[in-house]
Amino acid sequence: MKGIIGKKIGMTSIFGADGKQTACTIIEAQPNTVTQIKTIETDGYNALQLAIGDKKEKHATKAEISHFAKASTAPKKFTKEFRNYDLTKTLGETITLDIFAEGDKVEVVGTTKGKGFQGVVKRHGFSGVGEASHGQHDRQRAPGSIGNSSDASRVFKGMRMAGRMGGDRVKMKGLKVVKLFPEKNYILVSGNIPGHNGSIVLIQK
Repeated sequence: MKGIIGKKIGMTSIFGADGKQTACTIIEAQPNTVTQIKTIETDGYNALQLAIGDKKEKHATKAEISHFAKASTAPKKFTKEFRNYDLTKTLGETITLDIFAEGDKVEVVGTTKGKGFQGVVKRHGFSGVGEASHGQHDRQRAPGSIGNSSDASRVFKGMRMAGRMGGDRVKMKGLKVVKLFPEKNYILVSGNIPGHNGSIVLIQK
């Protein structure tokens, strides 16, 4: 497996040679620095820890400064681990968009937008109950009955109710690399990916 850390920029669309329009997400993937190499002998599994985004030393802990110093680099804001990485790298080396090619199939992992506390209509797509006429009432967006008073006399686990919505870690599969702009560190991926503009995402081949 190969991968890189990127930042979601926004969406656009591209027209192919056949005139077909494809919606794409723009991801900025600055060169990732290898800050730790894990092996089966030392850690029980193989992995590479990649990092992006310089952090001021005064904002980093002593442990972070010491950790990144081993890779001869400044403290970083974001670190992610990729298991069973296909490339052999040494501490301090960088990984760029060169690991991808146009047409590659990729998976993108991100965190969805947080929506806060929402009702059942928005959270689960309920249609609501009751009529809107004959005076105001509070039942039009209500969930209805949530239990069985004659049998179990309790609310079953997993009942779809109001609650916190969004902020979930999601993996989008079956996406394709539509176009690469190495000079700008941009990669265009087909379709949409989770997260707000500026959020950190993982692109895995």
